[in-house]
Amino acid sequence: MPNTNVFDIIGPIMIGPSSSHTAGAVRLGRLARAIAGGTPASARIRLYGSFAQTHRGHGTDRALVAGLLGHTPADERIRHALDEAKTKRVGVTIRAARGEPAHPNTARFDLTSPDGRRVRVLGASLGGGTVRVSEIDGYDIEISGDYHTLLVRHIDRPGMIATVTALLAKAKVNVAQMRVSRKRKGGHALMSIKADQHVTQRVRDQIAATPGIVSLRAVERIAYH
Repeated sequence: MPNTNVFDIIGPIMIGPSSSHTAGAVRLGRLARAIAGGTPASARIRLYGSFAQTHRGHGTDRALVAGLLGHTPADERIRHALDEAKTKRVGVTIRAARGEPAHPNTARFDLTSPDGRRVRVLGASLGGGTVRVSEIDGYDIEISGDYHTLLVRHIDRPGMIATVTALLAKAKVNVAQMRVSRKRKGGHALMSIKADQHVTQRVRDQIAATPGIVSLRAVERIAYH
């Protein structure tokens, strides 16, 4: 079975009842949290498709919030995540949304960090605990949480990609996958760089200091359990 891992066969270690609606939802929340840079001060979550129809019965609402709080799919605290969010003064609103998503188990997060930064994340739970983020702040992207990932927003001009990858090569960081998304030519673009190893703060600072770089976020690999 090529390209098959143990989670494709036995699924994740988790609190039930569903790997898609519960375990995958926790992992999706954790990935959104990592993209936002930590536990948000507030979260507005919109649910689509199957998530919207069955989220209360399957505990998807609690699972997504548990992920935002940093919990794992096997954490007993998932059941009480909504109460925990209130205790920690994390403002949460969850609503079912209209529209047909690309995948039935889809959630959109509008997150605000404690320092006021905002980020919008669209993602889906694909089954067996696997997830995919397909959009960040309007940029098309594909992140599963399986790699250490750099999200580098930059001015769309020649040489930016070469400059960033040269810094990574000098630091002996092996790039597994890379994608660039832009909204319009000559505006801002978003590089997503998936690496086989953690990228040190020193290297991230070098990239962030490069002329033409607007912002940089590091998203560490998200464990399945």
